[in-house]
Amino acid sequence: MAASAASAAQLASRLGDVLRRPLLSDAVLAQRVAPLGAVLGHSVEQLMERLRRARGVENAHDQTHQRTAPVLSHISAAQMKHLLDTTDVRETAALFAYADAVSAAYFDNRIFFRGIVEFSNVCQKNCGYCGIRRATKLHRYTMPKHEILDCARFCMERGYGTIMLQSGELNTPQRIDWLVDLIGEIKQTTKQMDTKHPEAPKGLCVALSVGELDELDYRRLFEAGASRYLLRIETSNPTLYAQLHPPDHLWQRRVECLRALKRVGFQLGTGVMIGLPGQTTDDLVSDLHFFRDIDADMIGMGPYVYQEGTPVGDAHKKLRERAGQTEQDKMEQNARMVDLTTRMYALARLFLGAVNIPATTALQALDPVGRETALQRGANILMPIVTPTQFRKEYQLYEDKPCIDEGAAECSACLAGRVKWAGKELALGEWGDPPHFHQASQVCETG
Repeated sequence: MAASAASAAQLASRLGDVLRRPLLSDAVLAQRVAPLGAVLGHSVEQLMERLRRARGVENAHDQTHQRTAPVLSHISAAQMKHLLDTTDVRETAALFAYADAVSAAYFDNRIFFRGIVEFSNVCQKNCGYCGIRRATKLHRYTMPKHEILDCARFCMERGYGTIMLQSGELNTPQRIDWLVDLIGEIKQTTKQMDTKHPEAPKGLCVALSVGELDELDYRRLFEAGASRYLLRIETSNPTLYAQLHPPDHLWQRRVECLRALKRVGFQLGTGVMIGLPGQTTDDLVSDLHFFRDIDADMIGMGPYVYQEGTPVGDAHKKLRERAGQTEQDKMEQNARMVDLTTRMYALARLFLGAVNIPATTALQALDPVGRETALQRGANILMPIVTPTQFRKEYQLYEDKPCIDEGAAECSACLAGRVKWAGKELALGEWGDPPHFHQASQVCETG
């Protein structure tokens, strides 16, 4: 699976760093997190008490709330910035260890799969960094429904729990009607296959990532049976957003769509690119606050990997060439990007609580074990690609995208192995809803 990112020898070497690393005992963890406590002004016992609450060990009469509450909800912006910038290896090791322990507490050390079907690369948007932007000359496709239904059957048979339908943005009435029908067919087909819940079959959870739409269209998709929606803000900085997009792509419009999705009732996913040209640490801290304020249930963050032939990617490439970047420089830069991205994962886990955090595929484009590393630093979701092989090369959002030459079965087996390598357990046949979503719903109902 990592063939496009590294040789088999490189992969074997890197796996030694993550192979089946067990969770730390509380005694060892307490020693490990001491530097984090020093940064935050907390005692080790305070940090460990919050971990016990996340496990539901204390306050047994209010376990649901305790298991979803963020353990570091009051961390300051200055403390976040310090943890993103620090070169103290003891502090970063403490951050990662604590995030791993908290994630294991929220999700019982389990990892959930989301099968991604990239069903169309037709896109009316022209985002400056994206490989399927409108101006890019490539073969455009839309998968026929019967092939998408085959993918849904595969996900159901493999116990993925969720199918993610992803495409470029096309907000025509015909596309919305088509999606409504498709969602209904997926739900009907997979409910008939649901032997785990014979009395009340659930089938697959349907998640969507199809761009900015009107609220009425979102409602139609929700009522058709979709439960989750991913719409990445890409950056919480409106000025930086404007630099990455054409003038008719408005940051405020994206925010309004996110709010509409919450009103409709979707489990809301959003996220950002990390390491963008012009992005600052202050921007990343603001991103974390944006996720909290928009009340996101899933946080999809990945490193910025440039795509040649796009305005942002070509400008980035020219800067690298002018700087005389060597292959060694590139490897070191990739390592820094993985490190920064996973610091954001760890902070999101501690600051936002029991939200879902995928270990994004883009990490593997930079490091053959990038996703395993993320699973040990706060992430709890993997998203195997289910798109039929013949379409994958036409859905490259960024350079060196992994897995474009492999089939769904190969990706499934490979990722299952990676979960074990990371010392985690694979949760099969479950939707894997984030506890944060259900706790927020209960607060709304009782508040």
